Amino acid sequence: MAIDFKQIEIYSEKIYGKVLGYREHLHRNPELSYKEYNTSKFVSETLFNIGIENSSIGDTGVVALISADHHSENMSCIALRADLDALPIHEENEVSYKSEIDGVMHACGHDVHTSILLGTAEFIYQNRNQLKQPVKLIFQPGEEQNPGGATFVIRDGGLDNPKVDKMVALHVFPDLDCGHFGFKEGLYMASCDELHIEIQGLGGHGALPDRTVNPLFMGAEFILKAKQFIDENTPKNVPSVINFGHFEAKGATNVVPDKAFIKGTFRTMDEKWREEAKIGLLAIAQNVSSNYKGEIKLNISHGYPFLKNDVELTKIILNIAENNFGKEVVHQLPKRMTSEDFAYYSQMVPVCFFRLGVRNEEKGIVSGLHHPKFDIDPRSIKKGIQMLSSIVFS
Repeated sequence: MAIDFKQIEIYSEKIYGKVLGYREHLHRNPELSYKEYNTSKFVSETLFNIGIENSSIGDTGVVALISADHHSENMSCIALRADLDALPIHEENEVSYKSEIDGVMHACGHDVHTSILLGTAEFIYQNRNQLKQPVKLIFQPGEEQNPGGATFVIRDGGLDNPKVDKMVALHVFPDLDCGHFGFKEGLYMASCDELHIEIQGLGGHGALPDRTVNPLFMGAEFILKAKQFIDENTPKNVPSVINFGHFEAKGATNVVPDKAFIKGTFRTMDEKWREEAKIGLLAIAQNVSSNYKGEIKLNISHGYPFLKNDVELTKIILNIAENNFGKEVVHQLPKRMTSEDFAYYSQMVPVCFFRLGVRNEEKGIVSGLHHPKFDIDPRSIKKGIQMLSSIVFS
């Protein structure tokens, strides 16, 4: 007999306490990108306890396959992905499951994603003979850090053996109330390149500008010219952002330092313009260097591509959400200039990356992602399990 949504609801209620325990354990014990050793061990052991064979992937990730007796060896599969890593943020929440690792926190909800996928995995495994195709579970490391753990999952054959023909991931979203979902067909999130700038000037006494080359002036001019270049040359209807968040120069009121350092980001949704912009930024660095007779070394760390949701797959999953939860809690989302390494998968297979509401204003759960007071309404865990399970068995 086919799995219906009522069965999924009953299961999610039954397993809720266990999965909440997963989440609180992971939240107390966060690990940074590519150092998720204990996290991946916990995931692997939990899957083995369910009965699901698994193996490592991407160095500190975990991959597993759930198939039924009637599946053939060459049958393609659907993949569900969760991410494992935390952020270098000191948690300010006073909760029983507060991070026990000073300066490290699950401020982006990856502990929630992992817990939801573990809960979903158990339901899938228990009902595996009802699967229309095998399901691959990917617990991915390093989403928060270039080059992105997705690249290592792909490198290690995570989309092969069996071949993944569609891929789904959810992400917590504090802009939406608990129980709500958000979708965007087509282009959704931007590419992301990191700008690392080292400026070499000539230090000296602040009262003798003719004997110095001030790297702060060079840096300031580079920032302004870079922004002007992006603003004036971005193609029409192509979202783009350039911004800077770090400018360091260790001088004093009367001391011009030798060096300055700048860090920033460039994001867009068009690959041709992305490459043209990089060439333009390098030219600006060279021009400012020549004008000041100093040197600007601009290192552009090529980051995640843009994320494009498959239109048809996303429509199907949006309809599943509307049918099971009601149209009133399903929302169309605008494009976002934030980035996500799930984008690498979107360049290779049809994907749907959607949002899971976790906000609860009455309980004060309102902080955004990457905030030291970020948290979720725990009831959203049930909704996540229900949604992923519905997708798999639809």
